[in-house]
Amino acid sequence: MSSNIKVLQVIPRLGYGGAETGCYDIAHYLPENNCKSFIVTSGGELIKFIDKKKVKLIRLPVQSKNPLLIFFNSIILIGIILYYNITIVHARSRAPAWSCLFATKLTRRKFVTTFHGTYNFNGNIKKFYNSVMVRSDLIIAGSNFIFSHIKENYSEFLKSTKKFLVIFRGINIDYFDASTKLESDEKKLLQKWEINKEKKIILMPGRLTSWKGQQLFIDAINQVKIELGYEAFHVVILGSEQGRDLYKKKLIRLCEQYRLTNQIKFIEHCEDMALAYKVSDIVVSPSIEPEAFGRVAVEAQSMEKLIIASNIGGSNETIINGKTGILFESGNVKSLSEKIIQAITMDETSIKSIGKEGRKNIIKKFNVEKMCFSTYSEYKRLLN
Repeated sequence: MSSNIKVLQVIPRLGYGGAETGCYDIAHYLPENNCKSFIVTSGGELIKFIDKKKVKLIRLPVQSKNPLLIFFNSIILIGIILYYNITIVHARSRAPAWSCLFATKLTRRKFVTTFHGTYNFNGNIKKFYNSVMVRSDLIIAGSNFIFSHIKENYSEFLKSTKKFLVIFRGINIDYFDASTKLESDEKKLLQKWEINKEKKIILMPGRLTSWKGQQLFIDAINQVKIELGYEAFHVVILGSEQGRDLYKKKLIRLCEQYRLTNQIKFIEHCEDMALAYKVSDIVVSPSIEPEAFGRVAVEAQSMEKLIIASNIGGSNETIINGKTGILFESGNVKSLSEKIIQAITMDETSIKSIGKEGRKNIIKKFNVEKMCFSTYSEYKRLLN
């Protein structure tokens, strides 16, 4: 059976996000199990890491929401499906999912979707656009939170669906392993960031967009500064603005207003995210809207770091509060500042205990091998 499985994954771009790394991981897992693997995408940073001997990469403008391009892409996908005799098409975003829906209907192939976010909607048109993600033969939700969101908001589209289940996202626990990082590399990164390791380093990873909570975080850091003083910490906000230069300027002005420009550094990108976690003492994920999964919280735990995250969305599932990390009241500056102060003043024994429990939690529930095996198993069931 395995040799007959030919999976085409379709994703707008192969960047460093959760959906993208999941696509990448599955694509390289399938050939190890005697399956054929294909990816259609418009581009992205992860492309250079794809093993072209194992994965066939095809470029198409599938990132576009233009109806004409969506139709054009569906025609090209039909050709790809027939030429390579694809058995399963797996869409990971809405615009390409519409192209995949048309193509699989006409070619009578199995259609899979992964619901990676809440895809907020303000009206019936947007809801209808989102609904393509639940029009497949198999719907995969990345967390129990997303599973509940789909049931609550898209029940009218679920009636004809054959299967709907949760497969937790996974991360590479071998890459996100503190013991594999060299001290010399840590020193180089700190020199590059111009940061003195004598102070506690607080890391906030995530692209610069308002719902990720950077403004709330800076407000909380100001409260920490008032309580503990300037000398207690350094802060790194790590993430690209992705064209949101006005938002970044707003954050910089806020730092200036609080006189925190010497304490807070904005770093656009880090090639080795595991190393960024390793040099940090505390990791914060202050999203003011629910994270579908909360990759930062999972990666930080795998690196045995003390994670502080909002008590909404996926973080409620990935963090055991008080045991593998700390949850704070979402959107509450006072709650976040108190938790950061608690973390800064925590004794080393407690910090290490939380770190060890965090890694055990991720190895047990959220490793990439488990995610890939579960997805592969569902592919096989779909074709039986």
